[in-house]
Amino acid sequence: MSENKDFLRVIVEEDIKKGTYKEIVTRFPPEPNGFPHIGHAKSICINFGIAKDYSGHCNLRMDDTNPTTEDTKYVEALKDAVKWLGFKWIGEVRYTSDYFPKIYEYAVKLVKMGKAYVDSLNEEEIKEYRGTVTTPGKRSKYAQRTIEENLDLLEKMKNGEFKDGEHVLRAKIDMGAANMKMRDPLLYRIRHAHHFRTKDEWCIYPMYDFAHCLSDYIEGVSHSICTLEFENNRDIYDWLLDELDLTPPRPYQHEFARLGINYTVMSKRKLLELVNGNYVSGWDDPRMPTIAGYKRRGYTPESILNFCDQIGIAKANSMVDVSQLEFCIRDDLNKKVPRVMCVLDPIKVTIENYEGDEEIEASYYPHDVPKEGSRKIPFSNEIYIEREDFMENPPKEYNRLTLEQPVRLRHAYIITCKEVIKDSLGNIVEIKALYNKDSKSGQDKSGIKVKSAIQWVCAKKAKRVEVRLYDRLYKNEAPESLEDLNPNSLKIIKDALIEPAVILEKADERFQFERQGYFYADPIDYSDENPVFNKIVGLKDSWAKKSKTEEKPKVEIKVEPKKEVIHGEAQAMSEEQQTLFDRYTNKLNLNGEVANILARDTNLSSFYESCLNELNSPITLANIVANDVAKELKDKGKLNFTSSQIVELVKMIDEETISSKIAKQVFEEMAQTGQNPSKIVESNGLVQISDPKIIEPIIDEIIAKNPDNVEKYRAGNDKLFGFFIGQVLKATQGKANPKVVNELVTKKLKA
Repeated sequence: MSENKDFLRVIVEEDIKKGTYKEIVTRFPPEPNGFPHIGHAKSICINFGIAKDYSGHCNLRMDDTNPTTEDTKYVEALKDAVKWLGFKWIGEVRYTSDYFPKIYEYAVKLVKMGKAYVDSLNEEEIKEYRGTVTTPGKRSKYAQRTIEENLDLLEKMKNGEFKDGEHVLRAKIDMGAANMKMRDPLLYRIRHAHHFRTKDEWCIYPMYDFAHCLSDYIEGVSHSICTLEFENNRDIYDWLLDELDLTPPRPYQHEFARLGINYTVMSKRKLLELVNGNYVSGWDDPRMPTIAGYKRRGYTPESILNFCDQIGIAKANSMVDVSQLEFCIRDDLNKKVPRVMCVLDPIKVTIENYEGDEEIEASYYPHDVPKEGSRKIPFSNEIYIEREDFMENPPKEYNRLTLEQPVRLRHAYIITCKEVIKDSLGNIVEIKALYNKDSKSGQDKSGIKVKSAIQWVCAKKAKRVEVRLYDRLYKNEAPESLEDLNPNSLKIIKDALIEPAVILEKADERFQFERQGYFYADPIDYSDENPVFNKIVGLKDSWAKKSKTEEKPKVEIKVEPKKEVIHGEAQAMSEEQQTLFDRYTNKLNLNGEVANILARDTNLSSFYESCLNELNSPITLANIVANDVAKELKDKGKLNFTSSQIVELVKMIDEETISSKIAKQVFEEMAQTGQNPSKIVESNGLVQISDPKIIEPIIDEIIAKNPDNVEKYRAGNDKLFGFFIGQVLKATQGKANPKVVNELVTKKLKA
């Protein structure tokens, strides 16, 4: 194990030192009511990973206590996800339903101990009697039943003599407990429903809180690891195991932060809504954040595992940028998949001075010399290139084919444009070109200088394929409803053209289509008659990053000599770039995608280093440089500000003079005018408000205007907390200090 252990492994090692357990046993206990998603992948990695690290084992257990929502198809999907990620469980798959008889025995024991009773209140009354966050609950009159009465009613519940909802079994704990989960929680409810495993044997089913801790104990689990949403449930977990006085050792629950990714939803309800509403093609739609979706799209297990490793294990919930996941798959595939050529929007090129046919030998791995593997690419006088690789009136620094500018055909010859053929509407339908016979790639004696190479396919031998271009399913960073769906999340191209070797030698199912991105042969729809490729992730276009003006920016930028490049090629890092990347990720703790952007761009890394020399705030500086500064360079080709001005801006963020939201506004004005950020803040009155005396009256007014939401929050709807925070920030135009607002709103709502 590394020295930088996460807090869960620290706990495990302390228990090992104490000799608390003979063996470390964990479990992955999903409900089989939906397909597992990327959040489950994190849980799988944690539970199976910890067991493996400490020579223990991890059980795969289906928490099948709700017969109305569960199905064997979900069980199979969960099993497949664990296997695909490379983990193995010990023995057979386990089910909570395996323990129903034993769990029922424990329920009877609690009743006999006077620690549980059968309640006959209806659902609304139970909710009403529970009380609120600020007011204690009231115990049901049915809690006065004798042990004999409770045992008789519980037996009749089990035998199916009552209707759904007529009775429930509850633990008798404390109706005034600060933790509302402890206010006589439900242990059993009546469900006359067919169970996919136990059939119609049971008419009552245990609640999660009752079944989970007992299943852990029965299996000999040592560490019950779950997400933070179950933090308050831990008190029930401990109470039940303690009250039943079970033979030690017993398990203990430990919580970690669940995974949240922007532009993504992971609520099972929302995912089911997408499937049932036909907004996607199914649980394995490549746009879905399910393991089945990532698998079908072409993600590799290694990329998912690396992503889970990078984001680590935390105690506080946070949002991870989806670009970090995209970086992991791009980084994994860049090392291993073959490069081939595919034209998505073809335009015909006739090479008038070329005669005959030939086959050009080309490596699948042109940037990885030790790696073997090549194919023969057919070449003739009729080829197809990408429509956007030719322009009649190109912008400055457009490096592809023009009326005046030659270009190299990747692996082949240099061509020049002779004539453009258009239809009656003025659309280009064909390009007449000439080639130089002495310019063959690797044997070039022509002396012709070109700025880039473009992909192409032979018109006679190219194969037609269907290409599915997938993008993010949601257009908003924090999607809330179906209205946030991205209408352009899928584009299908029926008549893309690909070099024939990709069809004939489909041994490796993943390819890099040069310039287009990484693609995967769809495991379901692909056939020899209709080859279908899914876009896994795109490449960053190198031409789009180039400066569009010769104006010099204020920062000193070293101009690299021009060289022939392959547009969009995700090349391996140079030794210098790799050194920077390692330093940024290992020593400065930068996000992998941010570190990748900075390390690969000399201009940005130089600018970033200048900032670091003035201020030790590596993460905030890196985010601004990799995102905002990079965008300015890309869009304008120059900077109207200096590194010192960025440092000044970050200082104000770090010192909480301005909020991060206001910082965006300041940066935009600074980028336009070049004015110092402090002057912009001062002249526009943008200083962050941190004085409680100013913020408190605003909060009071918002609370007074929203009595219904206040009552709902105090009744247990914690999600409304964000509503109040948002209203305060809106009222102050984003100037209020979020930390101060958070503390004051918490205080006011509890008053």
